[in-house]
Amino acid sequence: MSVALSFHQVALAAALMLVNALLSWRLQLGLGREIVVAGARMTVQLLLVGLILGWVFALRHPLTVVGIGLVMTLLAAQAAVGRARRRYARIYLDSFLSVFGSSFVLTGLTLAGILQVHPWFEPQYAVPILGMVLGNTLTGVSLSLDRFTSDVVARRSEIEGLLALGATRWEAAHAEIASAVQTGMIPTLNSMAVLGIVSLPGMMTGQILAGAPPDTAVRYQIVIMFVLAASSALGSLTVTLLAFRALFDARDRLRAERLRGVKG
Repeated sequence: MSVALSFHQVALAAALMLVNALLSWRLQLGLGREIVVAGARMTVQLLLVGLILGWVFALRHPLTVVGIGLVMTLLAAQAAVGRARRRYARIYLDSFLSVFGSSFVLTGLTLAGILQVHPWFEPQYAVPILGMVLGNTLTGVSLSLDRFTSDVVARRSEIEGLLALGATRWEAAHAEIASAVQTGMIPTLNSMAVLGIVSLPGMMTGQILAGAPPDTAVRYQIVIMFVLAASSALGSLTVTLLAFRALFDARDRLRAERLRGVKG
């Protein structure tokens, strides 16, 4: 049985941010404003999510669940692009398609095929699982996008040399594609390698704190980690291939001029 938390107890936990603020002040890190904004933003966002999810759970309508999922996907796709240092015209669309395709497919497979939730849109399962998948896919898409566009610029001369010698666009960019997909997959694989030894994942910990038997919580976490690994791989591959199509035309030419740098 979970322990109920009062706002007073939450405020006590928030006071721990004073550690961050003290370090920023003592070491002159200049992060005071960022610490306050981050803490306040997180608190407000989570409180709002709590209210919204309470309404969604009570309503239990598929269109509402799908609508919430689409909004979450749009925000995740935008956040993924926000971390890219170089962009091209349809990068936001490519990011959305990658995040949407991998996250919705894997979440649907998990709900209907693995967990066998009935109905499939049960908000108690659908929304949290989609949220975890989106967060993980967002990281993979963001890293792959940034790596691929950066490598294309850094190795432009070599790529154009291969194209001039008769290589196809796939042959010329294969190394960059592979590197980008690998970069997107690595964080999840690294996390999987140390789960249970170095760290206890949030979903498992949350279930145990809520009173679920440890063996049940472990099985759920194993399922989710395999789903996250698959979504990371699928999202990274999709966004890299879409970026590849945007930067290499059908005549096997590198169109590096389509990339523009982003300040900051």
